[in-house]
Formats: sequence, C-alpha cells, structure tokens
Amino acid sequence: MSLSRAAPIETTDTLSERAASLIQRDILAGQLEPGARLGIGDLAQRYEIGATPLREGLSRLVSRGLIVAIGQRGFRVASVSREDLADITRVRSVIEVEALRLSMEEGGDAWEAAIIAALHQLRRYIERSGRHFSEGAEDFDVLHKGFHTALLSACGSPRLLAAHSDLYDQAYRYRRVMMLSFDDGDDFIGIHQALADRILTRDAATACTMLVEHLESTLRFVYPPEAVDRDQ
Repeated sequence: MSLSRAAPIETTDTLSERAASLIQRDILAGQLEPGARLGIGDLAQRYEIGATPLREGLSRLVSRGLIVAIGQRGFRVASVSREDLADITRVRSVIEVEALRLSMEEGGDAWEAAIIAALHQLRRYIERSGRHFSEGAEDFDVLHKGFHTALLSACGSPRLLAAHSDLYDQAYRYRRVMMLSFDDGDDFIGIHQALADRILTRDAATACTMLVEHLESTLRFVYPPEAVDRDQ
C-alpha cells in the first residue's frame, strides 16, 4: 500500500479527545449517571480505547466540570444538585451578559444573519419533530446550543465563548428535565424569538435582562422555590 493511501494513525491526543467526547456524550445522555464511579478498565472495554488516552480524556472532562477527580482513587461523574445548578447559572449569567453586550456593540450584518439562521433551524427542527423535541435529543440540543452561541459569537473573546460552551454543557442534564415542560413548540420558539428580536434591536439593557431571566428559568423549573422552602 502506498503511503498516500495508508490509514491515518490516531495519536494519543486524538484518542484522548475521542475518549472525552464519548464519555461526555454518555454523561449528557444520562447513560453514565450523576455520582457514578468511572473505572478505567470498564471504560476501556466500553469504548475500546487504551488506558492512557482514557485517563487524559477524563482529565479534560474534569476541566469542563462534568467529572470530578477523587484524589488518587480515580474519577466519578459530577453530581447534580440545586446548589450546582445555581452556581452554573450564576456564572453563565456573568459570562454571557458580557459576551452579549460586546456582541451587540461589535456585531454586524453577518452576526445578525447567523442569529436569524440559527433560530430558523430550531424552528424547522421543531416543525418536523412535533412534540418529540421536548425529549431534549442530542441533535436538537446541537441546534439549541448553536442559537445561544450565535447570540454571543461577535464578542471577540475566544475565552468567553469557550466558557459559555463548557457551562452550557454542564447545564444540559438539568435542561433535559426542563424540556419536558414544553408540550407546544410554538411556546419554545416564541421565547427564543422574543430574545432574538430584542437583541437585534441593540437594546442592551433589556436584552441582557431577558437573557438572565432565560438562563434562570431552568433553575426555577427544576428546583421550584416552594419545593426548596419545604425542604428547609
């Protein structure tokens, strides 16, 4: 076989990123449950990836907040709690408000077009899938994340966008619970349409307030204030 046709060799770095991607997918899908121990041997058999790239992949997910390192004993899936979601929401609000403010200052026609296109893709997906969109399927969430990323995409800060991406993924397990409350796609699209409309008018104060309220809606739904009061 000629060298030009030889199969590409997967480097350790490529394998570790593949391991991180597969484990993240299963965490977000609920196949690896919150708090579950992650044994290297079990994972190696599950994903058919060697121990070294698996450990490196797990370490990457620690930095993304989806996995917790247990001293020298290994790793476990990050737990879920009201305090965790409240913290995610608080930090998301700080980061995304700043990124949105910068985007409204710097964004041009291409930025506006990207927002409109992302919203259109969401709408078309819901029209095709009907009520099934509320199950929070992976392909739906790619479009949902794409819309929220489009809002911030003109901020000019790769670090703000990277932080947004990681925190969005950390909130996914909670957001899947909230999605079950939507039995009408028009309501879901209407909420996002209203946010996009305000952003495109460059009304920064109102748009940032709407964004924070939008982010906090997941916390209010998953952990209603009255339920928290009863537990105290």
